[in-house]
Amino acid sequence: MPDGALDAIDRRILAEVQREGRISNQDLSERVGLSPSPCLRRLRLLEERGVISGYVALVDPERVGMAVTAFVRVRLDQQADRQLATFEAAVAGFPEVMECYIMTGDADYQLRVVVPSLSAFEDFLRGKLTRIEGVSQVTTSLALRPIVYKTALPVGPG
Repeated sequence: MPDGALDAIDRRILAEVQREGRISNQDLSERVGLSPSPCLRRLRLLEERGVISGYVALVDPERVGMAVTAFVRVRLDQQADRQLATFEAAVAGFPEVMECYIMTGDADYQLRVVVPSLSAFEDFLRGKLTRIEGVSQVTTSLALRPIVYKTALPVGPG
């Protein structure tokens, strides 16, 4: 298998482990149409190559008291490397920030923030985010409820 190339079996393996991360090798091999030993070798190779970067349990935010999701757009007063690095290091250390992307367009960054309440979001905003050096504008949209939430990439057939 050439480095970086995914064939149809690799894609089936990826689809299955995205659907069920704790699947046994026996069940995985049956679902993808391989015997267990070659299936495990392919899975390990996908892990070694970094195609599979880890395994997680998906936790329902509301069931653990994290009912508020906010999408926050941040604009910095300058986009100098030092300011970008300062901002990125700061938000990487905030447990409320689930995702952060550098953006094109009218905002420099887009964050997905999860907190237990609106008052907790205000504390995050006022006590953490707006205190980062160089933050000049913050615009927030609150999510009412998720319509589509996926974690599995559409790897599709080969």
